[in-house]
Amino acid sequence: MNFRKRSSPPLLGFQIAPMVDVLLVLLVFFIVTWHIALSENELDVKVPTAANAHEQQPYLNQVVLNIRKDGTVVLNKVEMSPVQLKEKLAKLAELYPDQAVIVRGDEELPYKDMIAVLDICRSANIWNLIFATSVPQQKP
Repeated sequence: MNFRKRSSPPLLGFQIAPMVDVLLVLLVFFIVTWHIALSENELDVKVPTAANAHEQQPYLNQVVLNIRKDGTVVLNKVEMSPVQLKEKLAKLAELYPDQAVIVRGDEELPYKDMIAVLDICRSANIWNLIFATSVPQQKP
């Protein structure tokens, strides 16, 4: 004979450890996403505002060409000379003929420096250019 009591399994309540794991994964996901979203605005380039501007969602493998107010050209976070820029853009146009290039020129950039960069783009056979602008600030 078996006189032992059979114990019923304990009722499991709210499990905190799996919830913490899920929250940490979500936190890492949002931090990485936030960092990628801010990567375009990393440089000290203040683009001019436009009344009809709208924010574009960043996409994978986008090409961002920043032109600082002193005329320095930065392509995807790498500072380049005009010769290097032309070589890089020519390779890009050869591999991806319809690749869009986002041009972010500083609002204090002299017009001649912008035209010089546009001339380099045209000579490298880049025709799909997007000019970045910012949304005007809403006054309270």
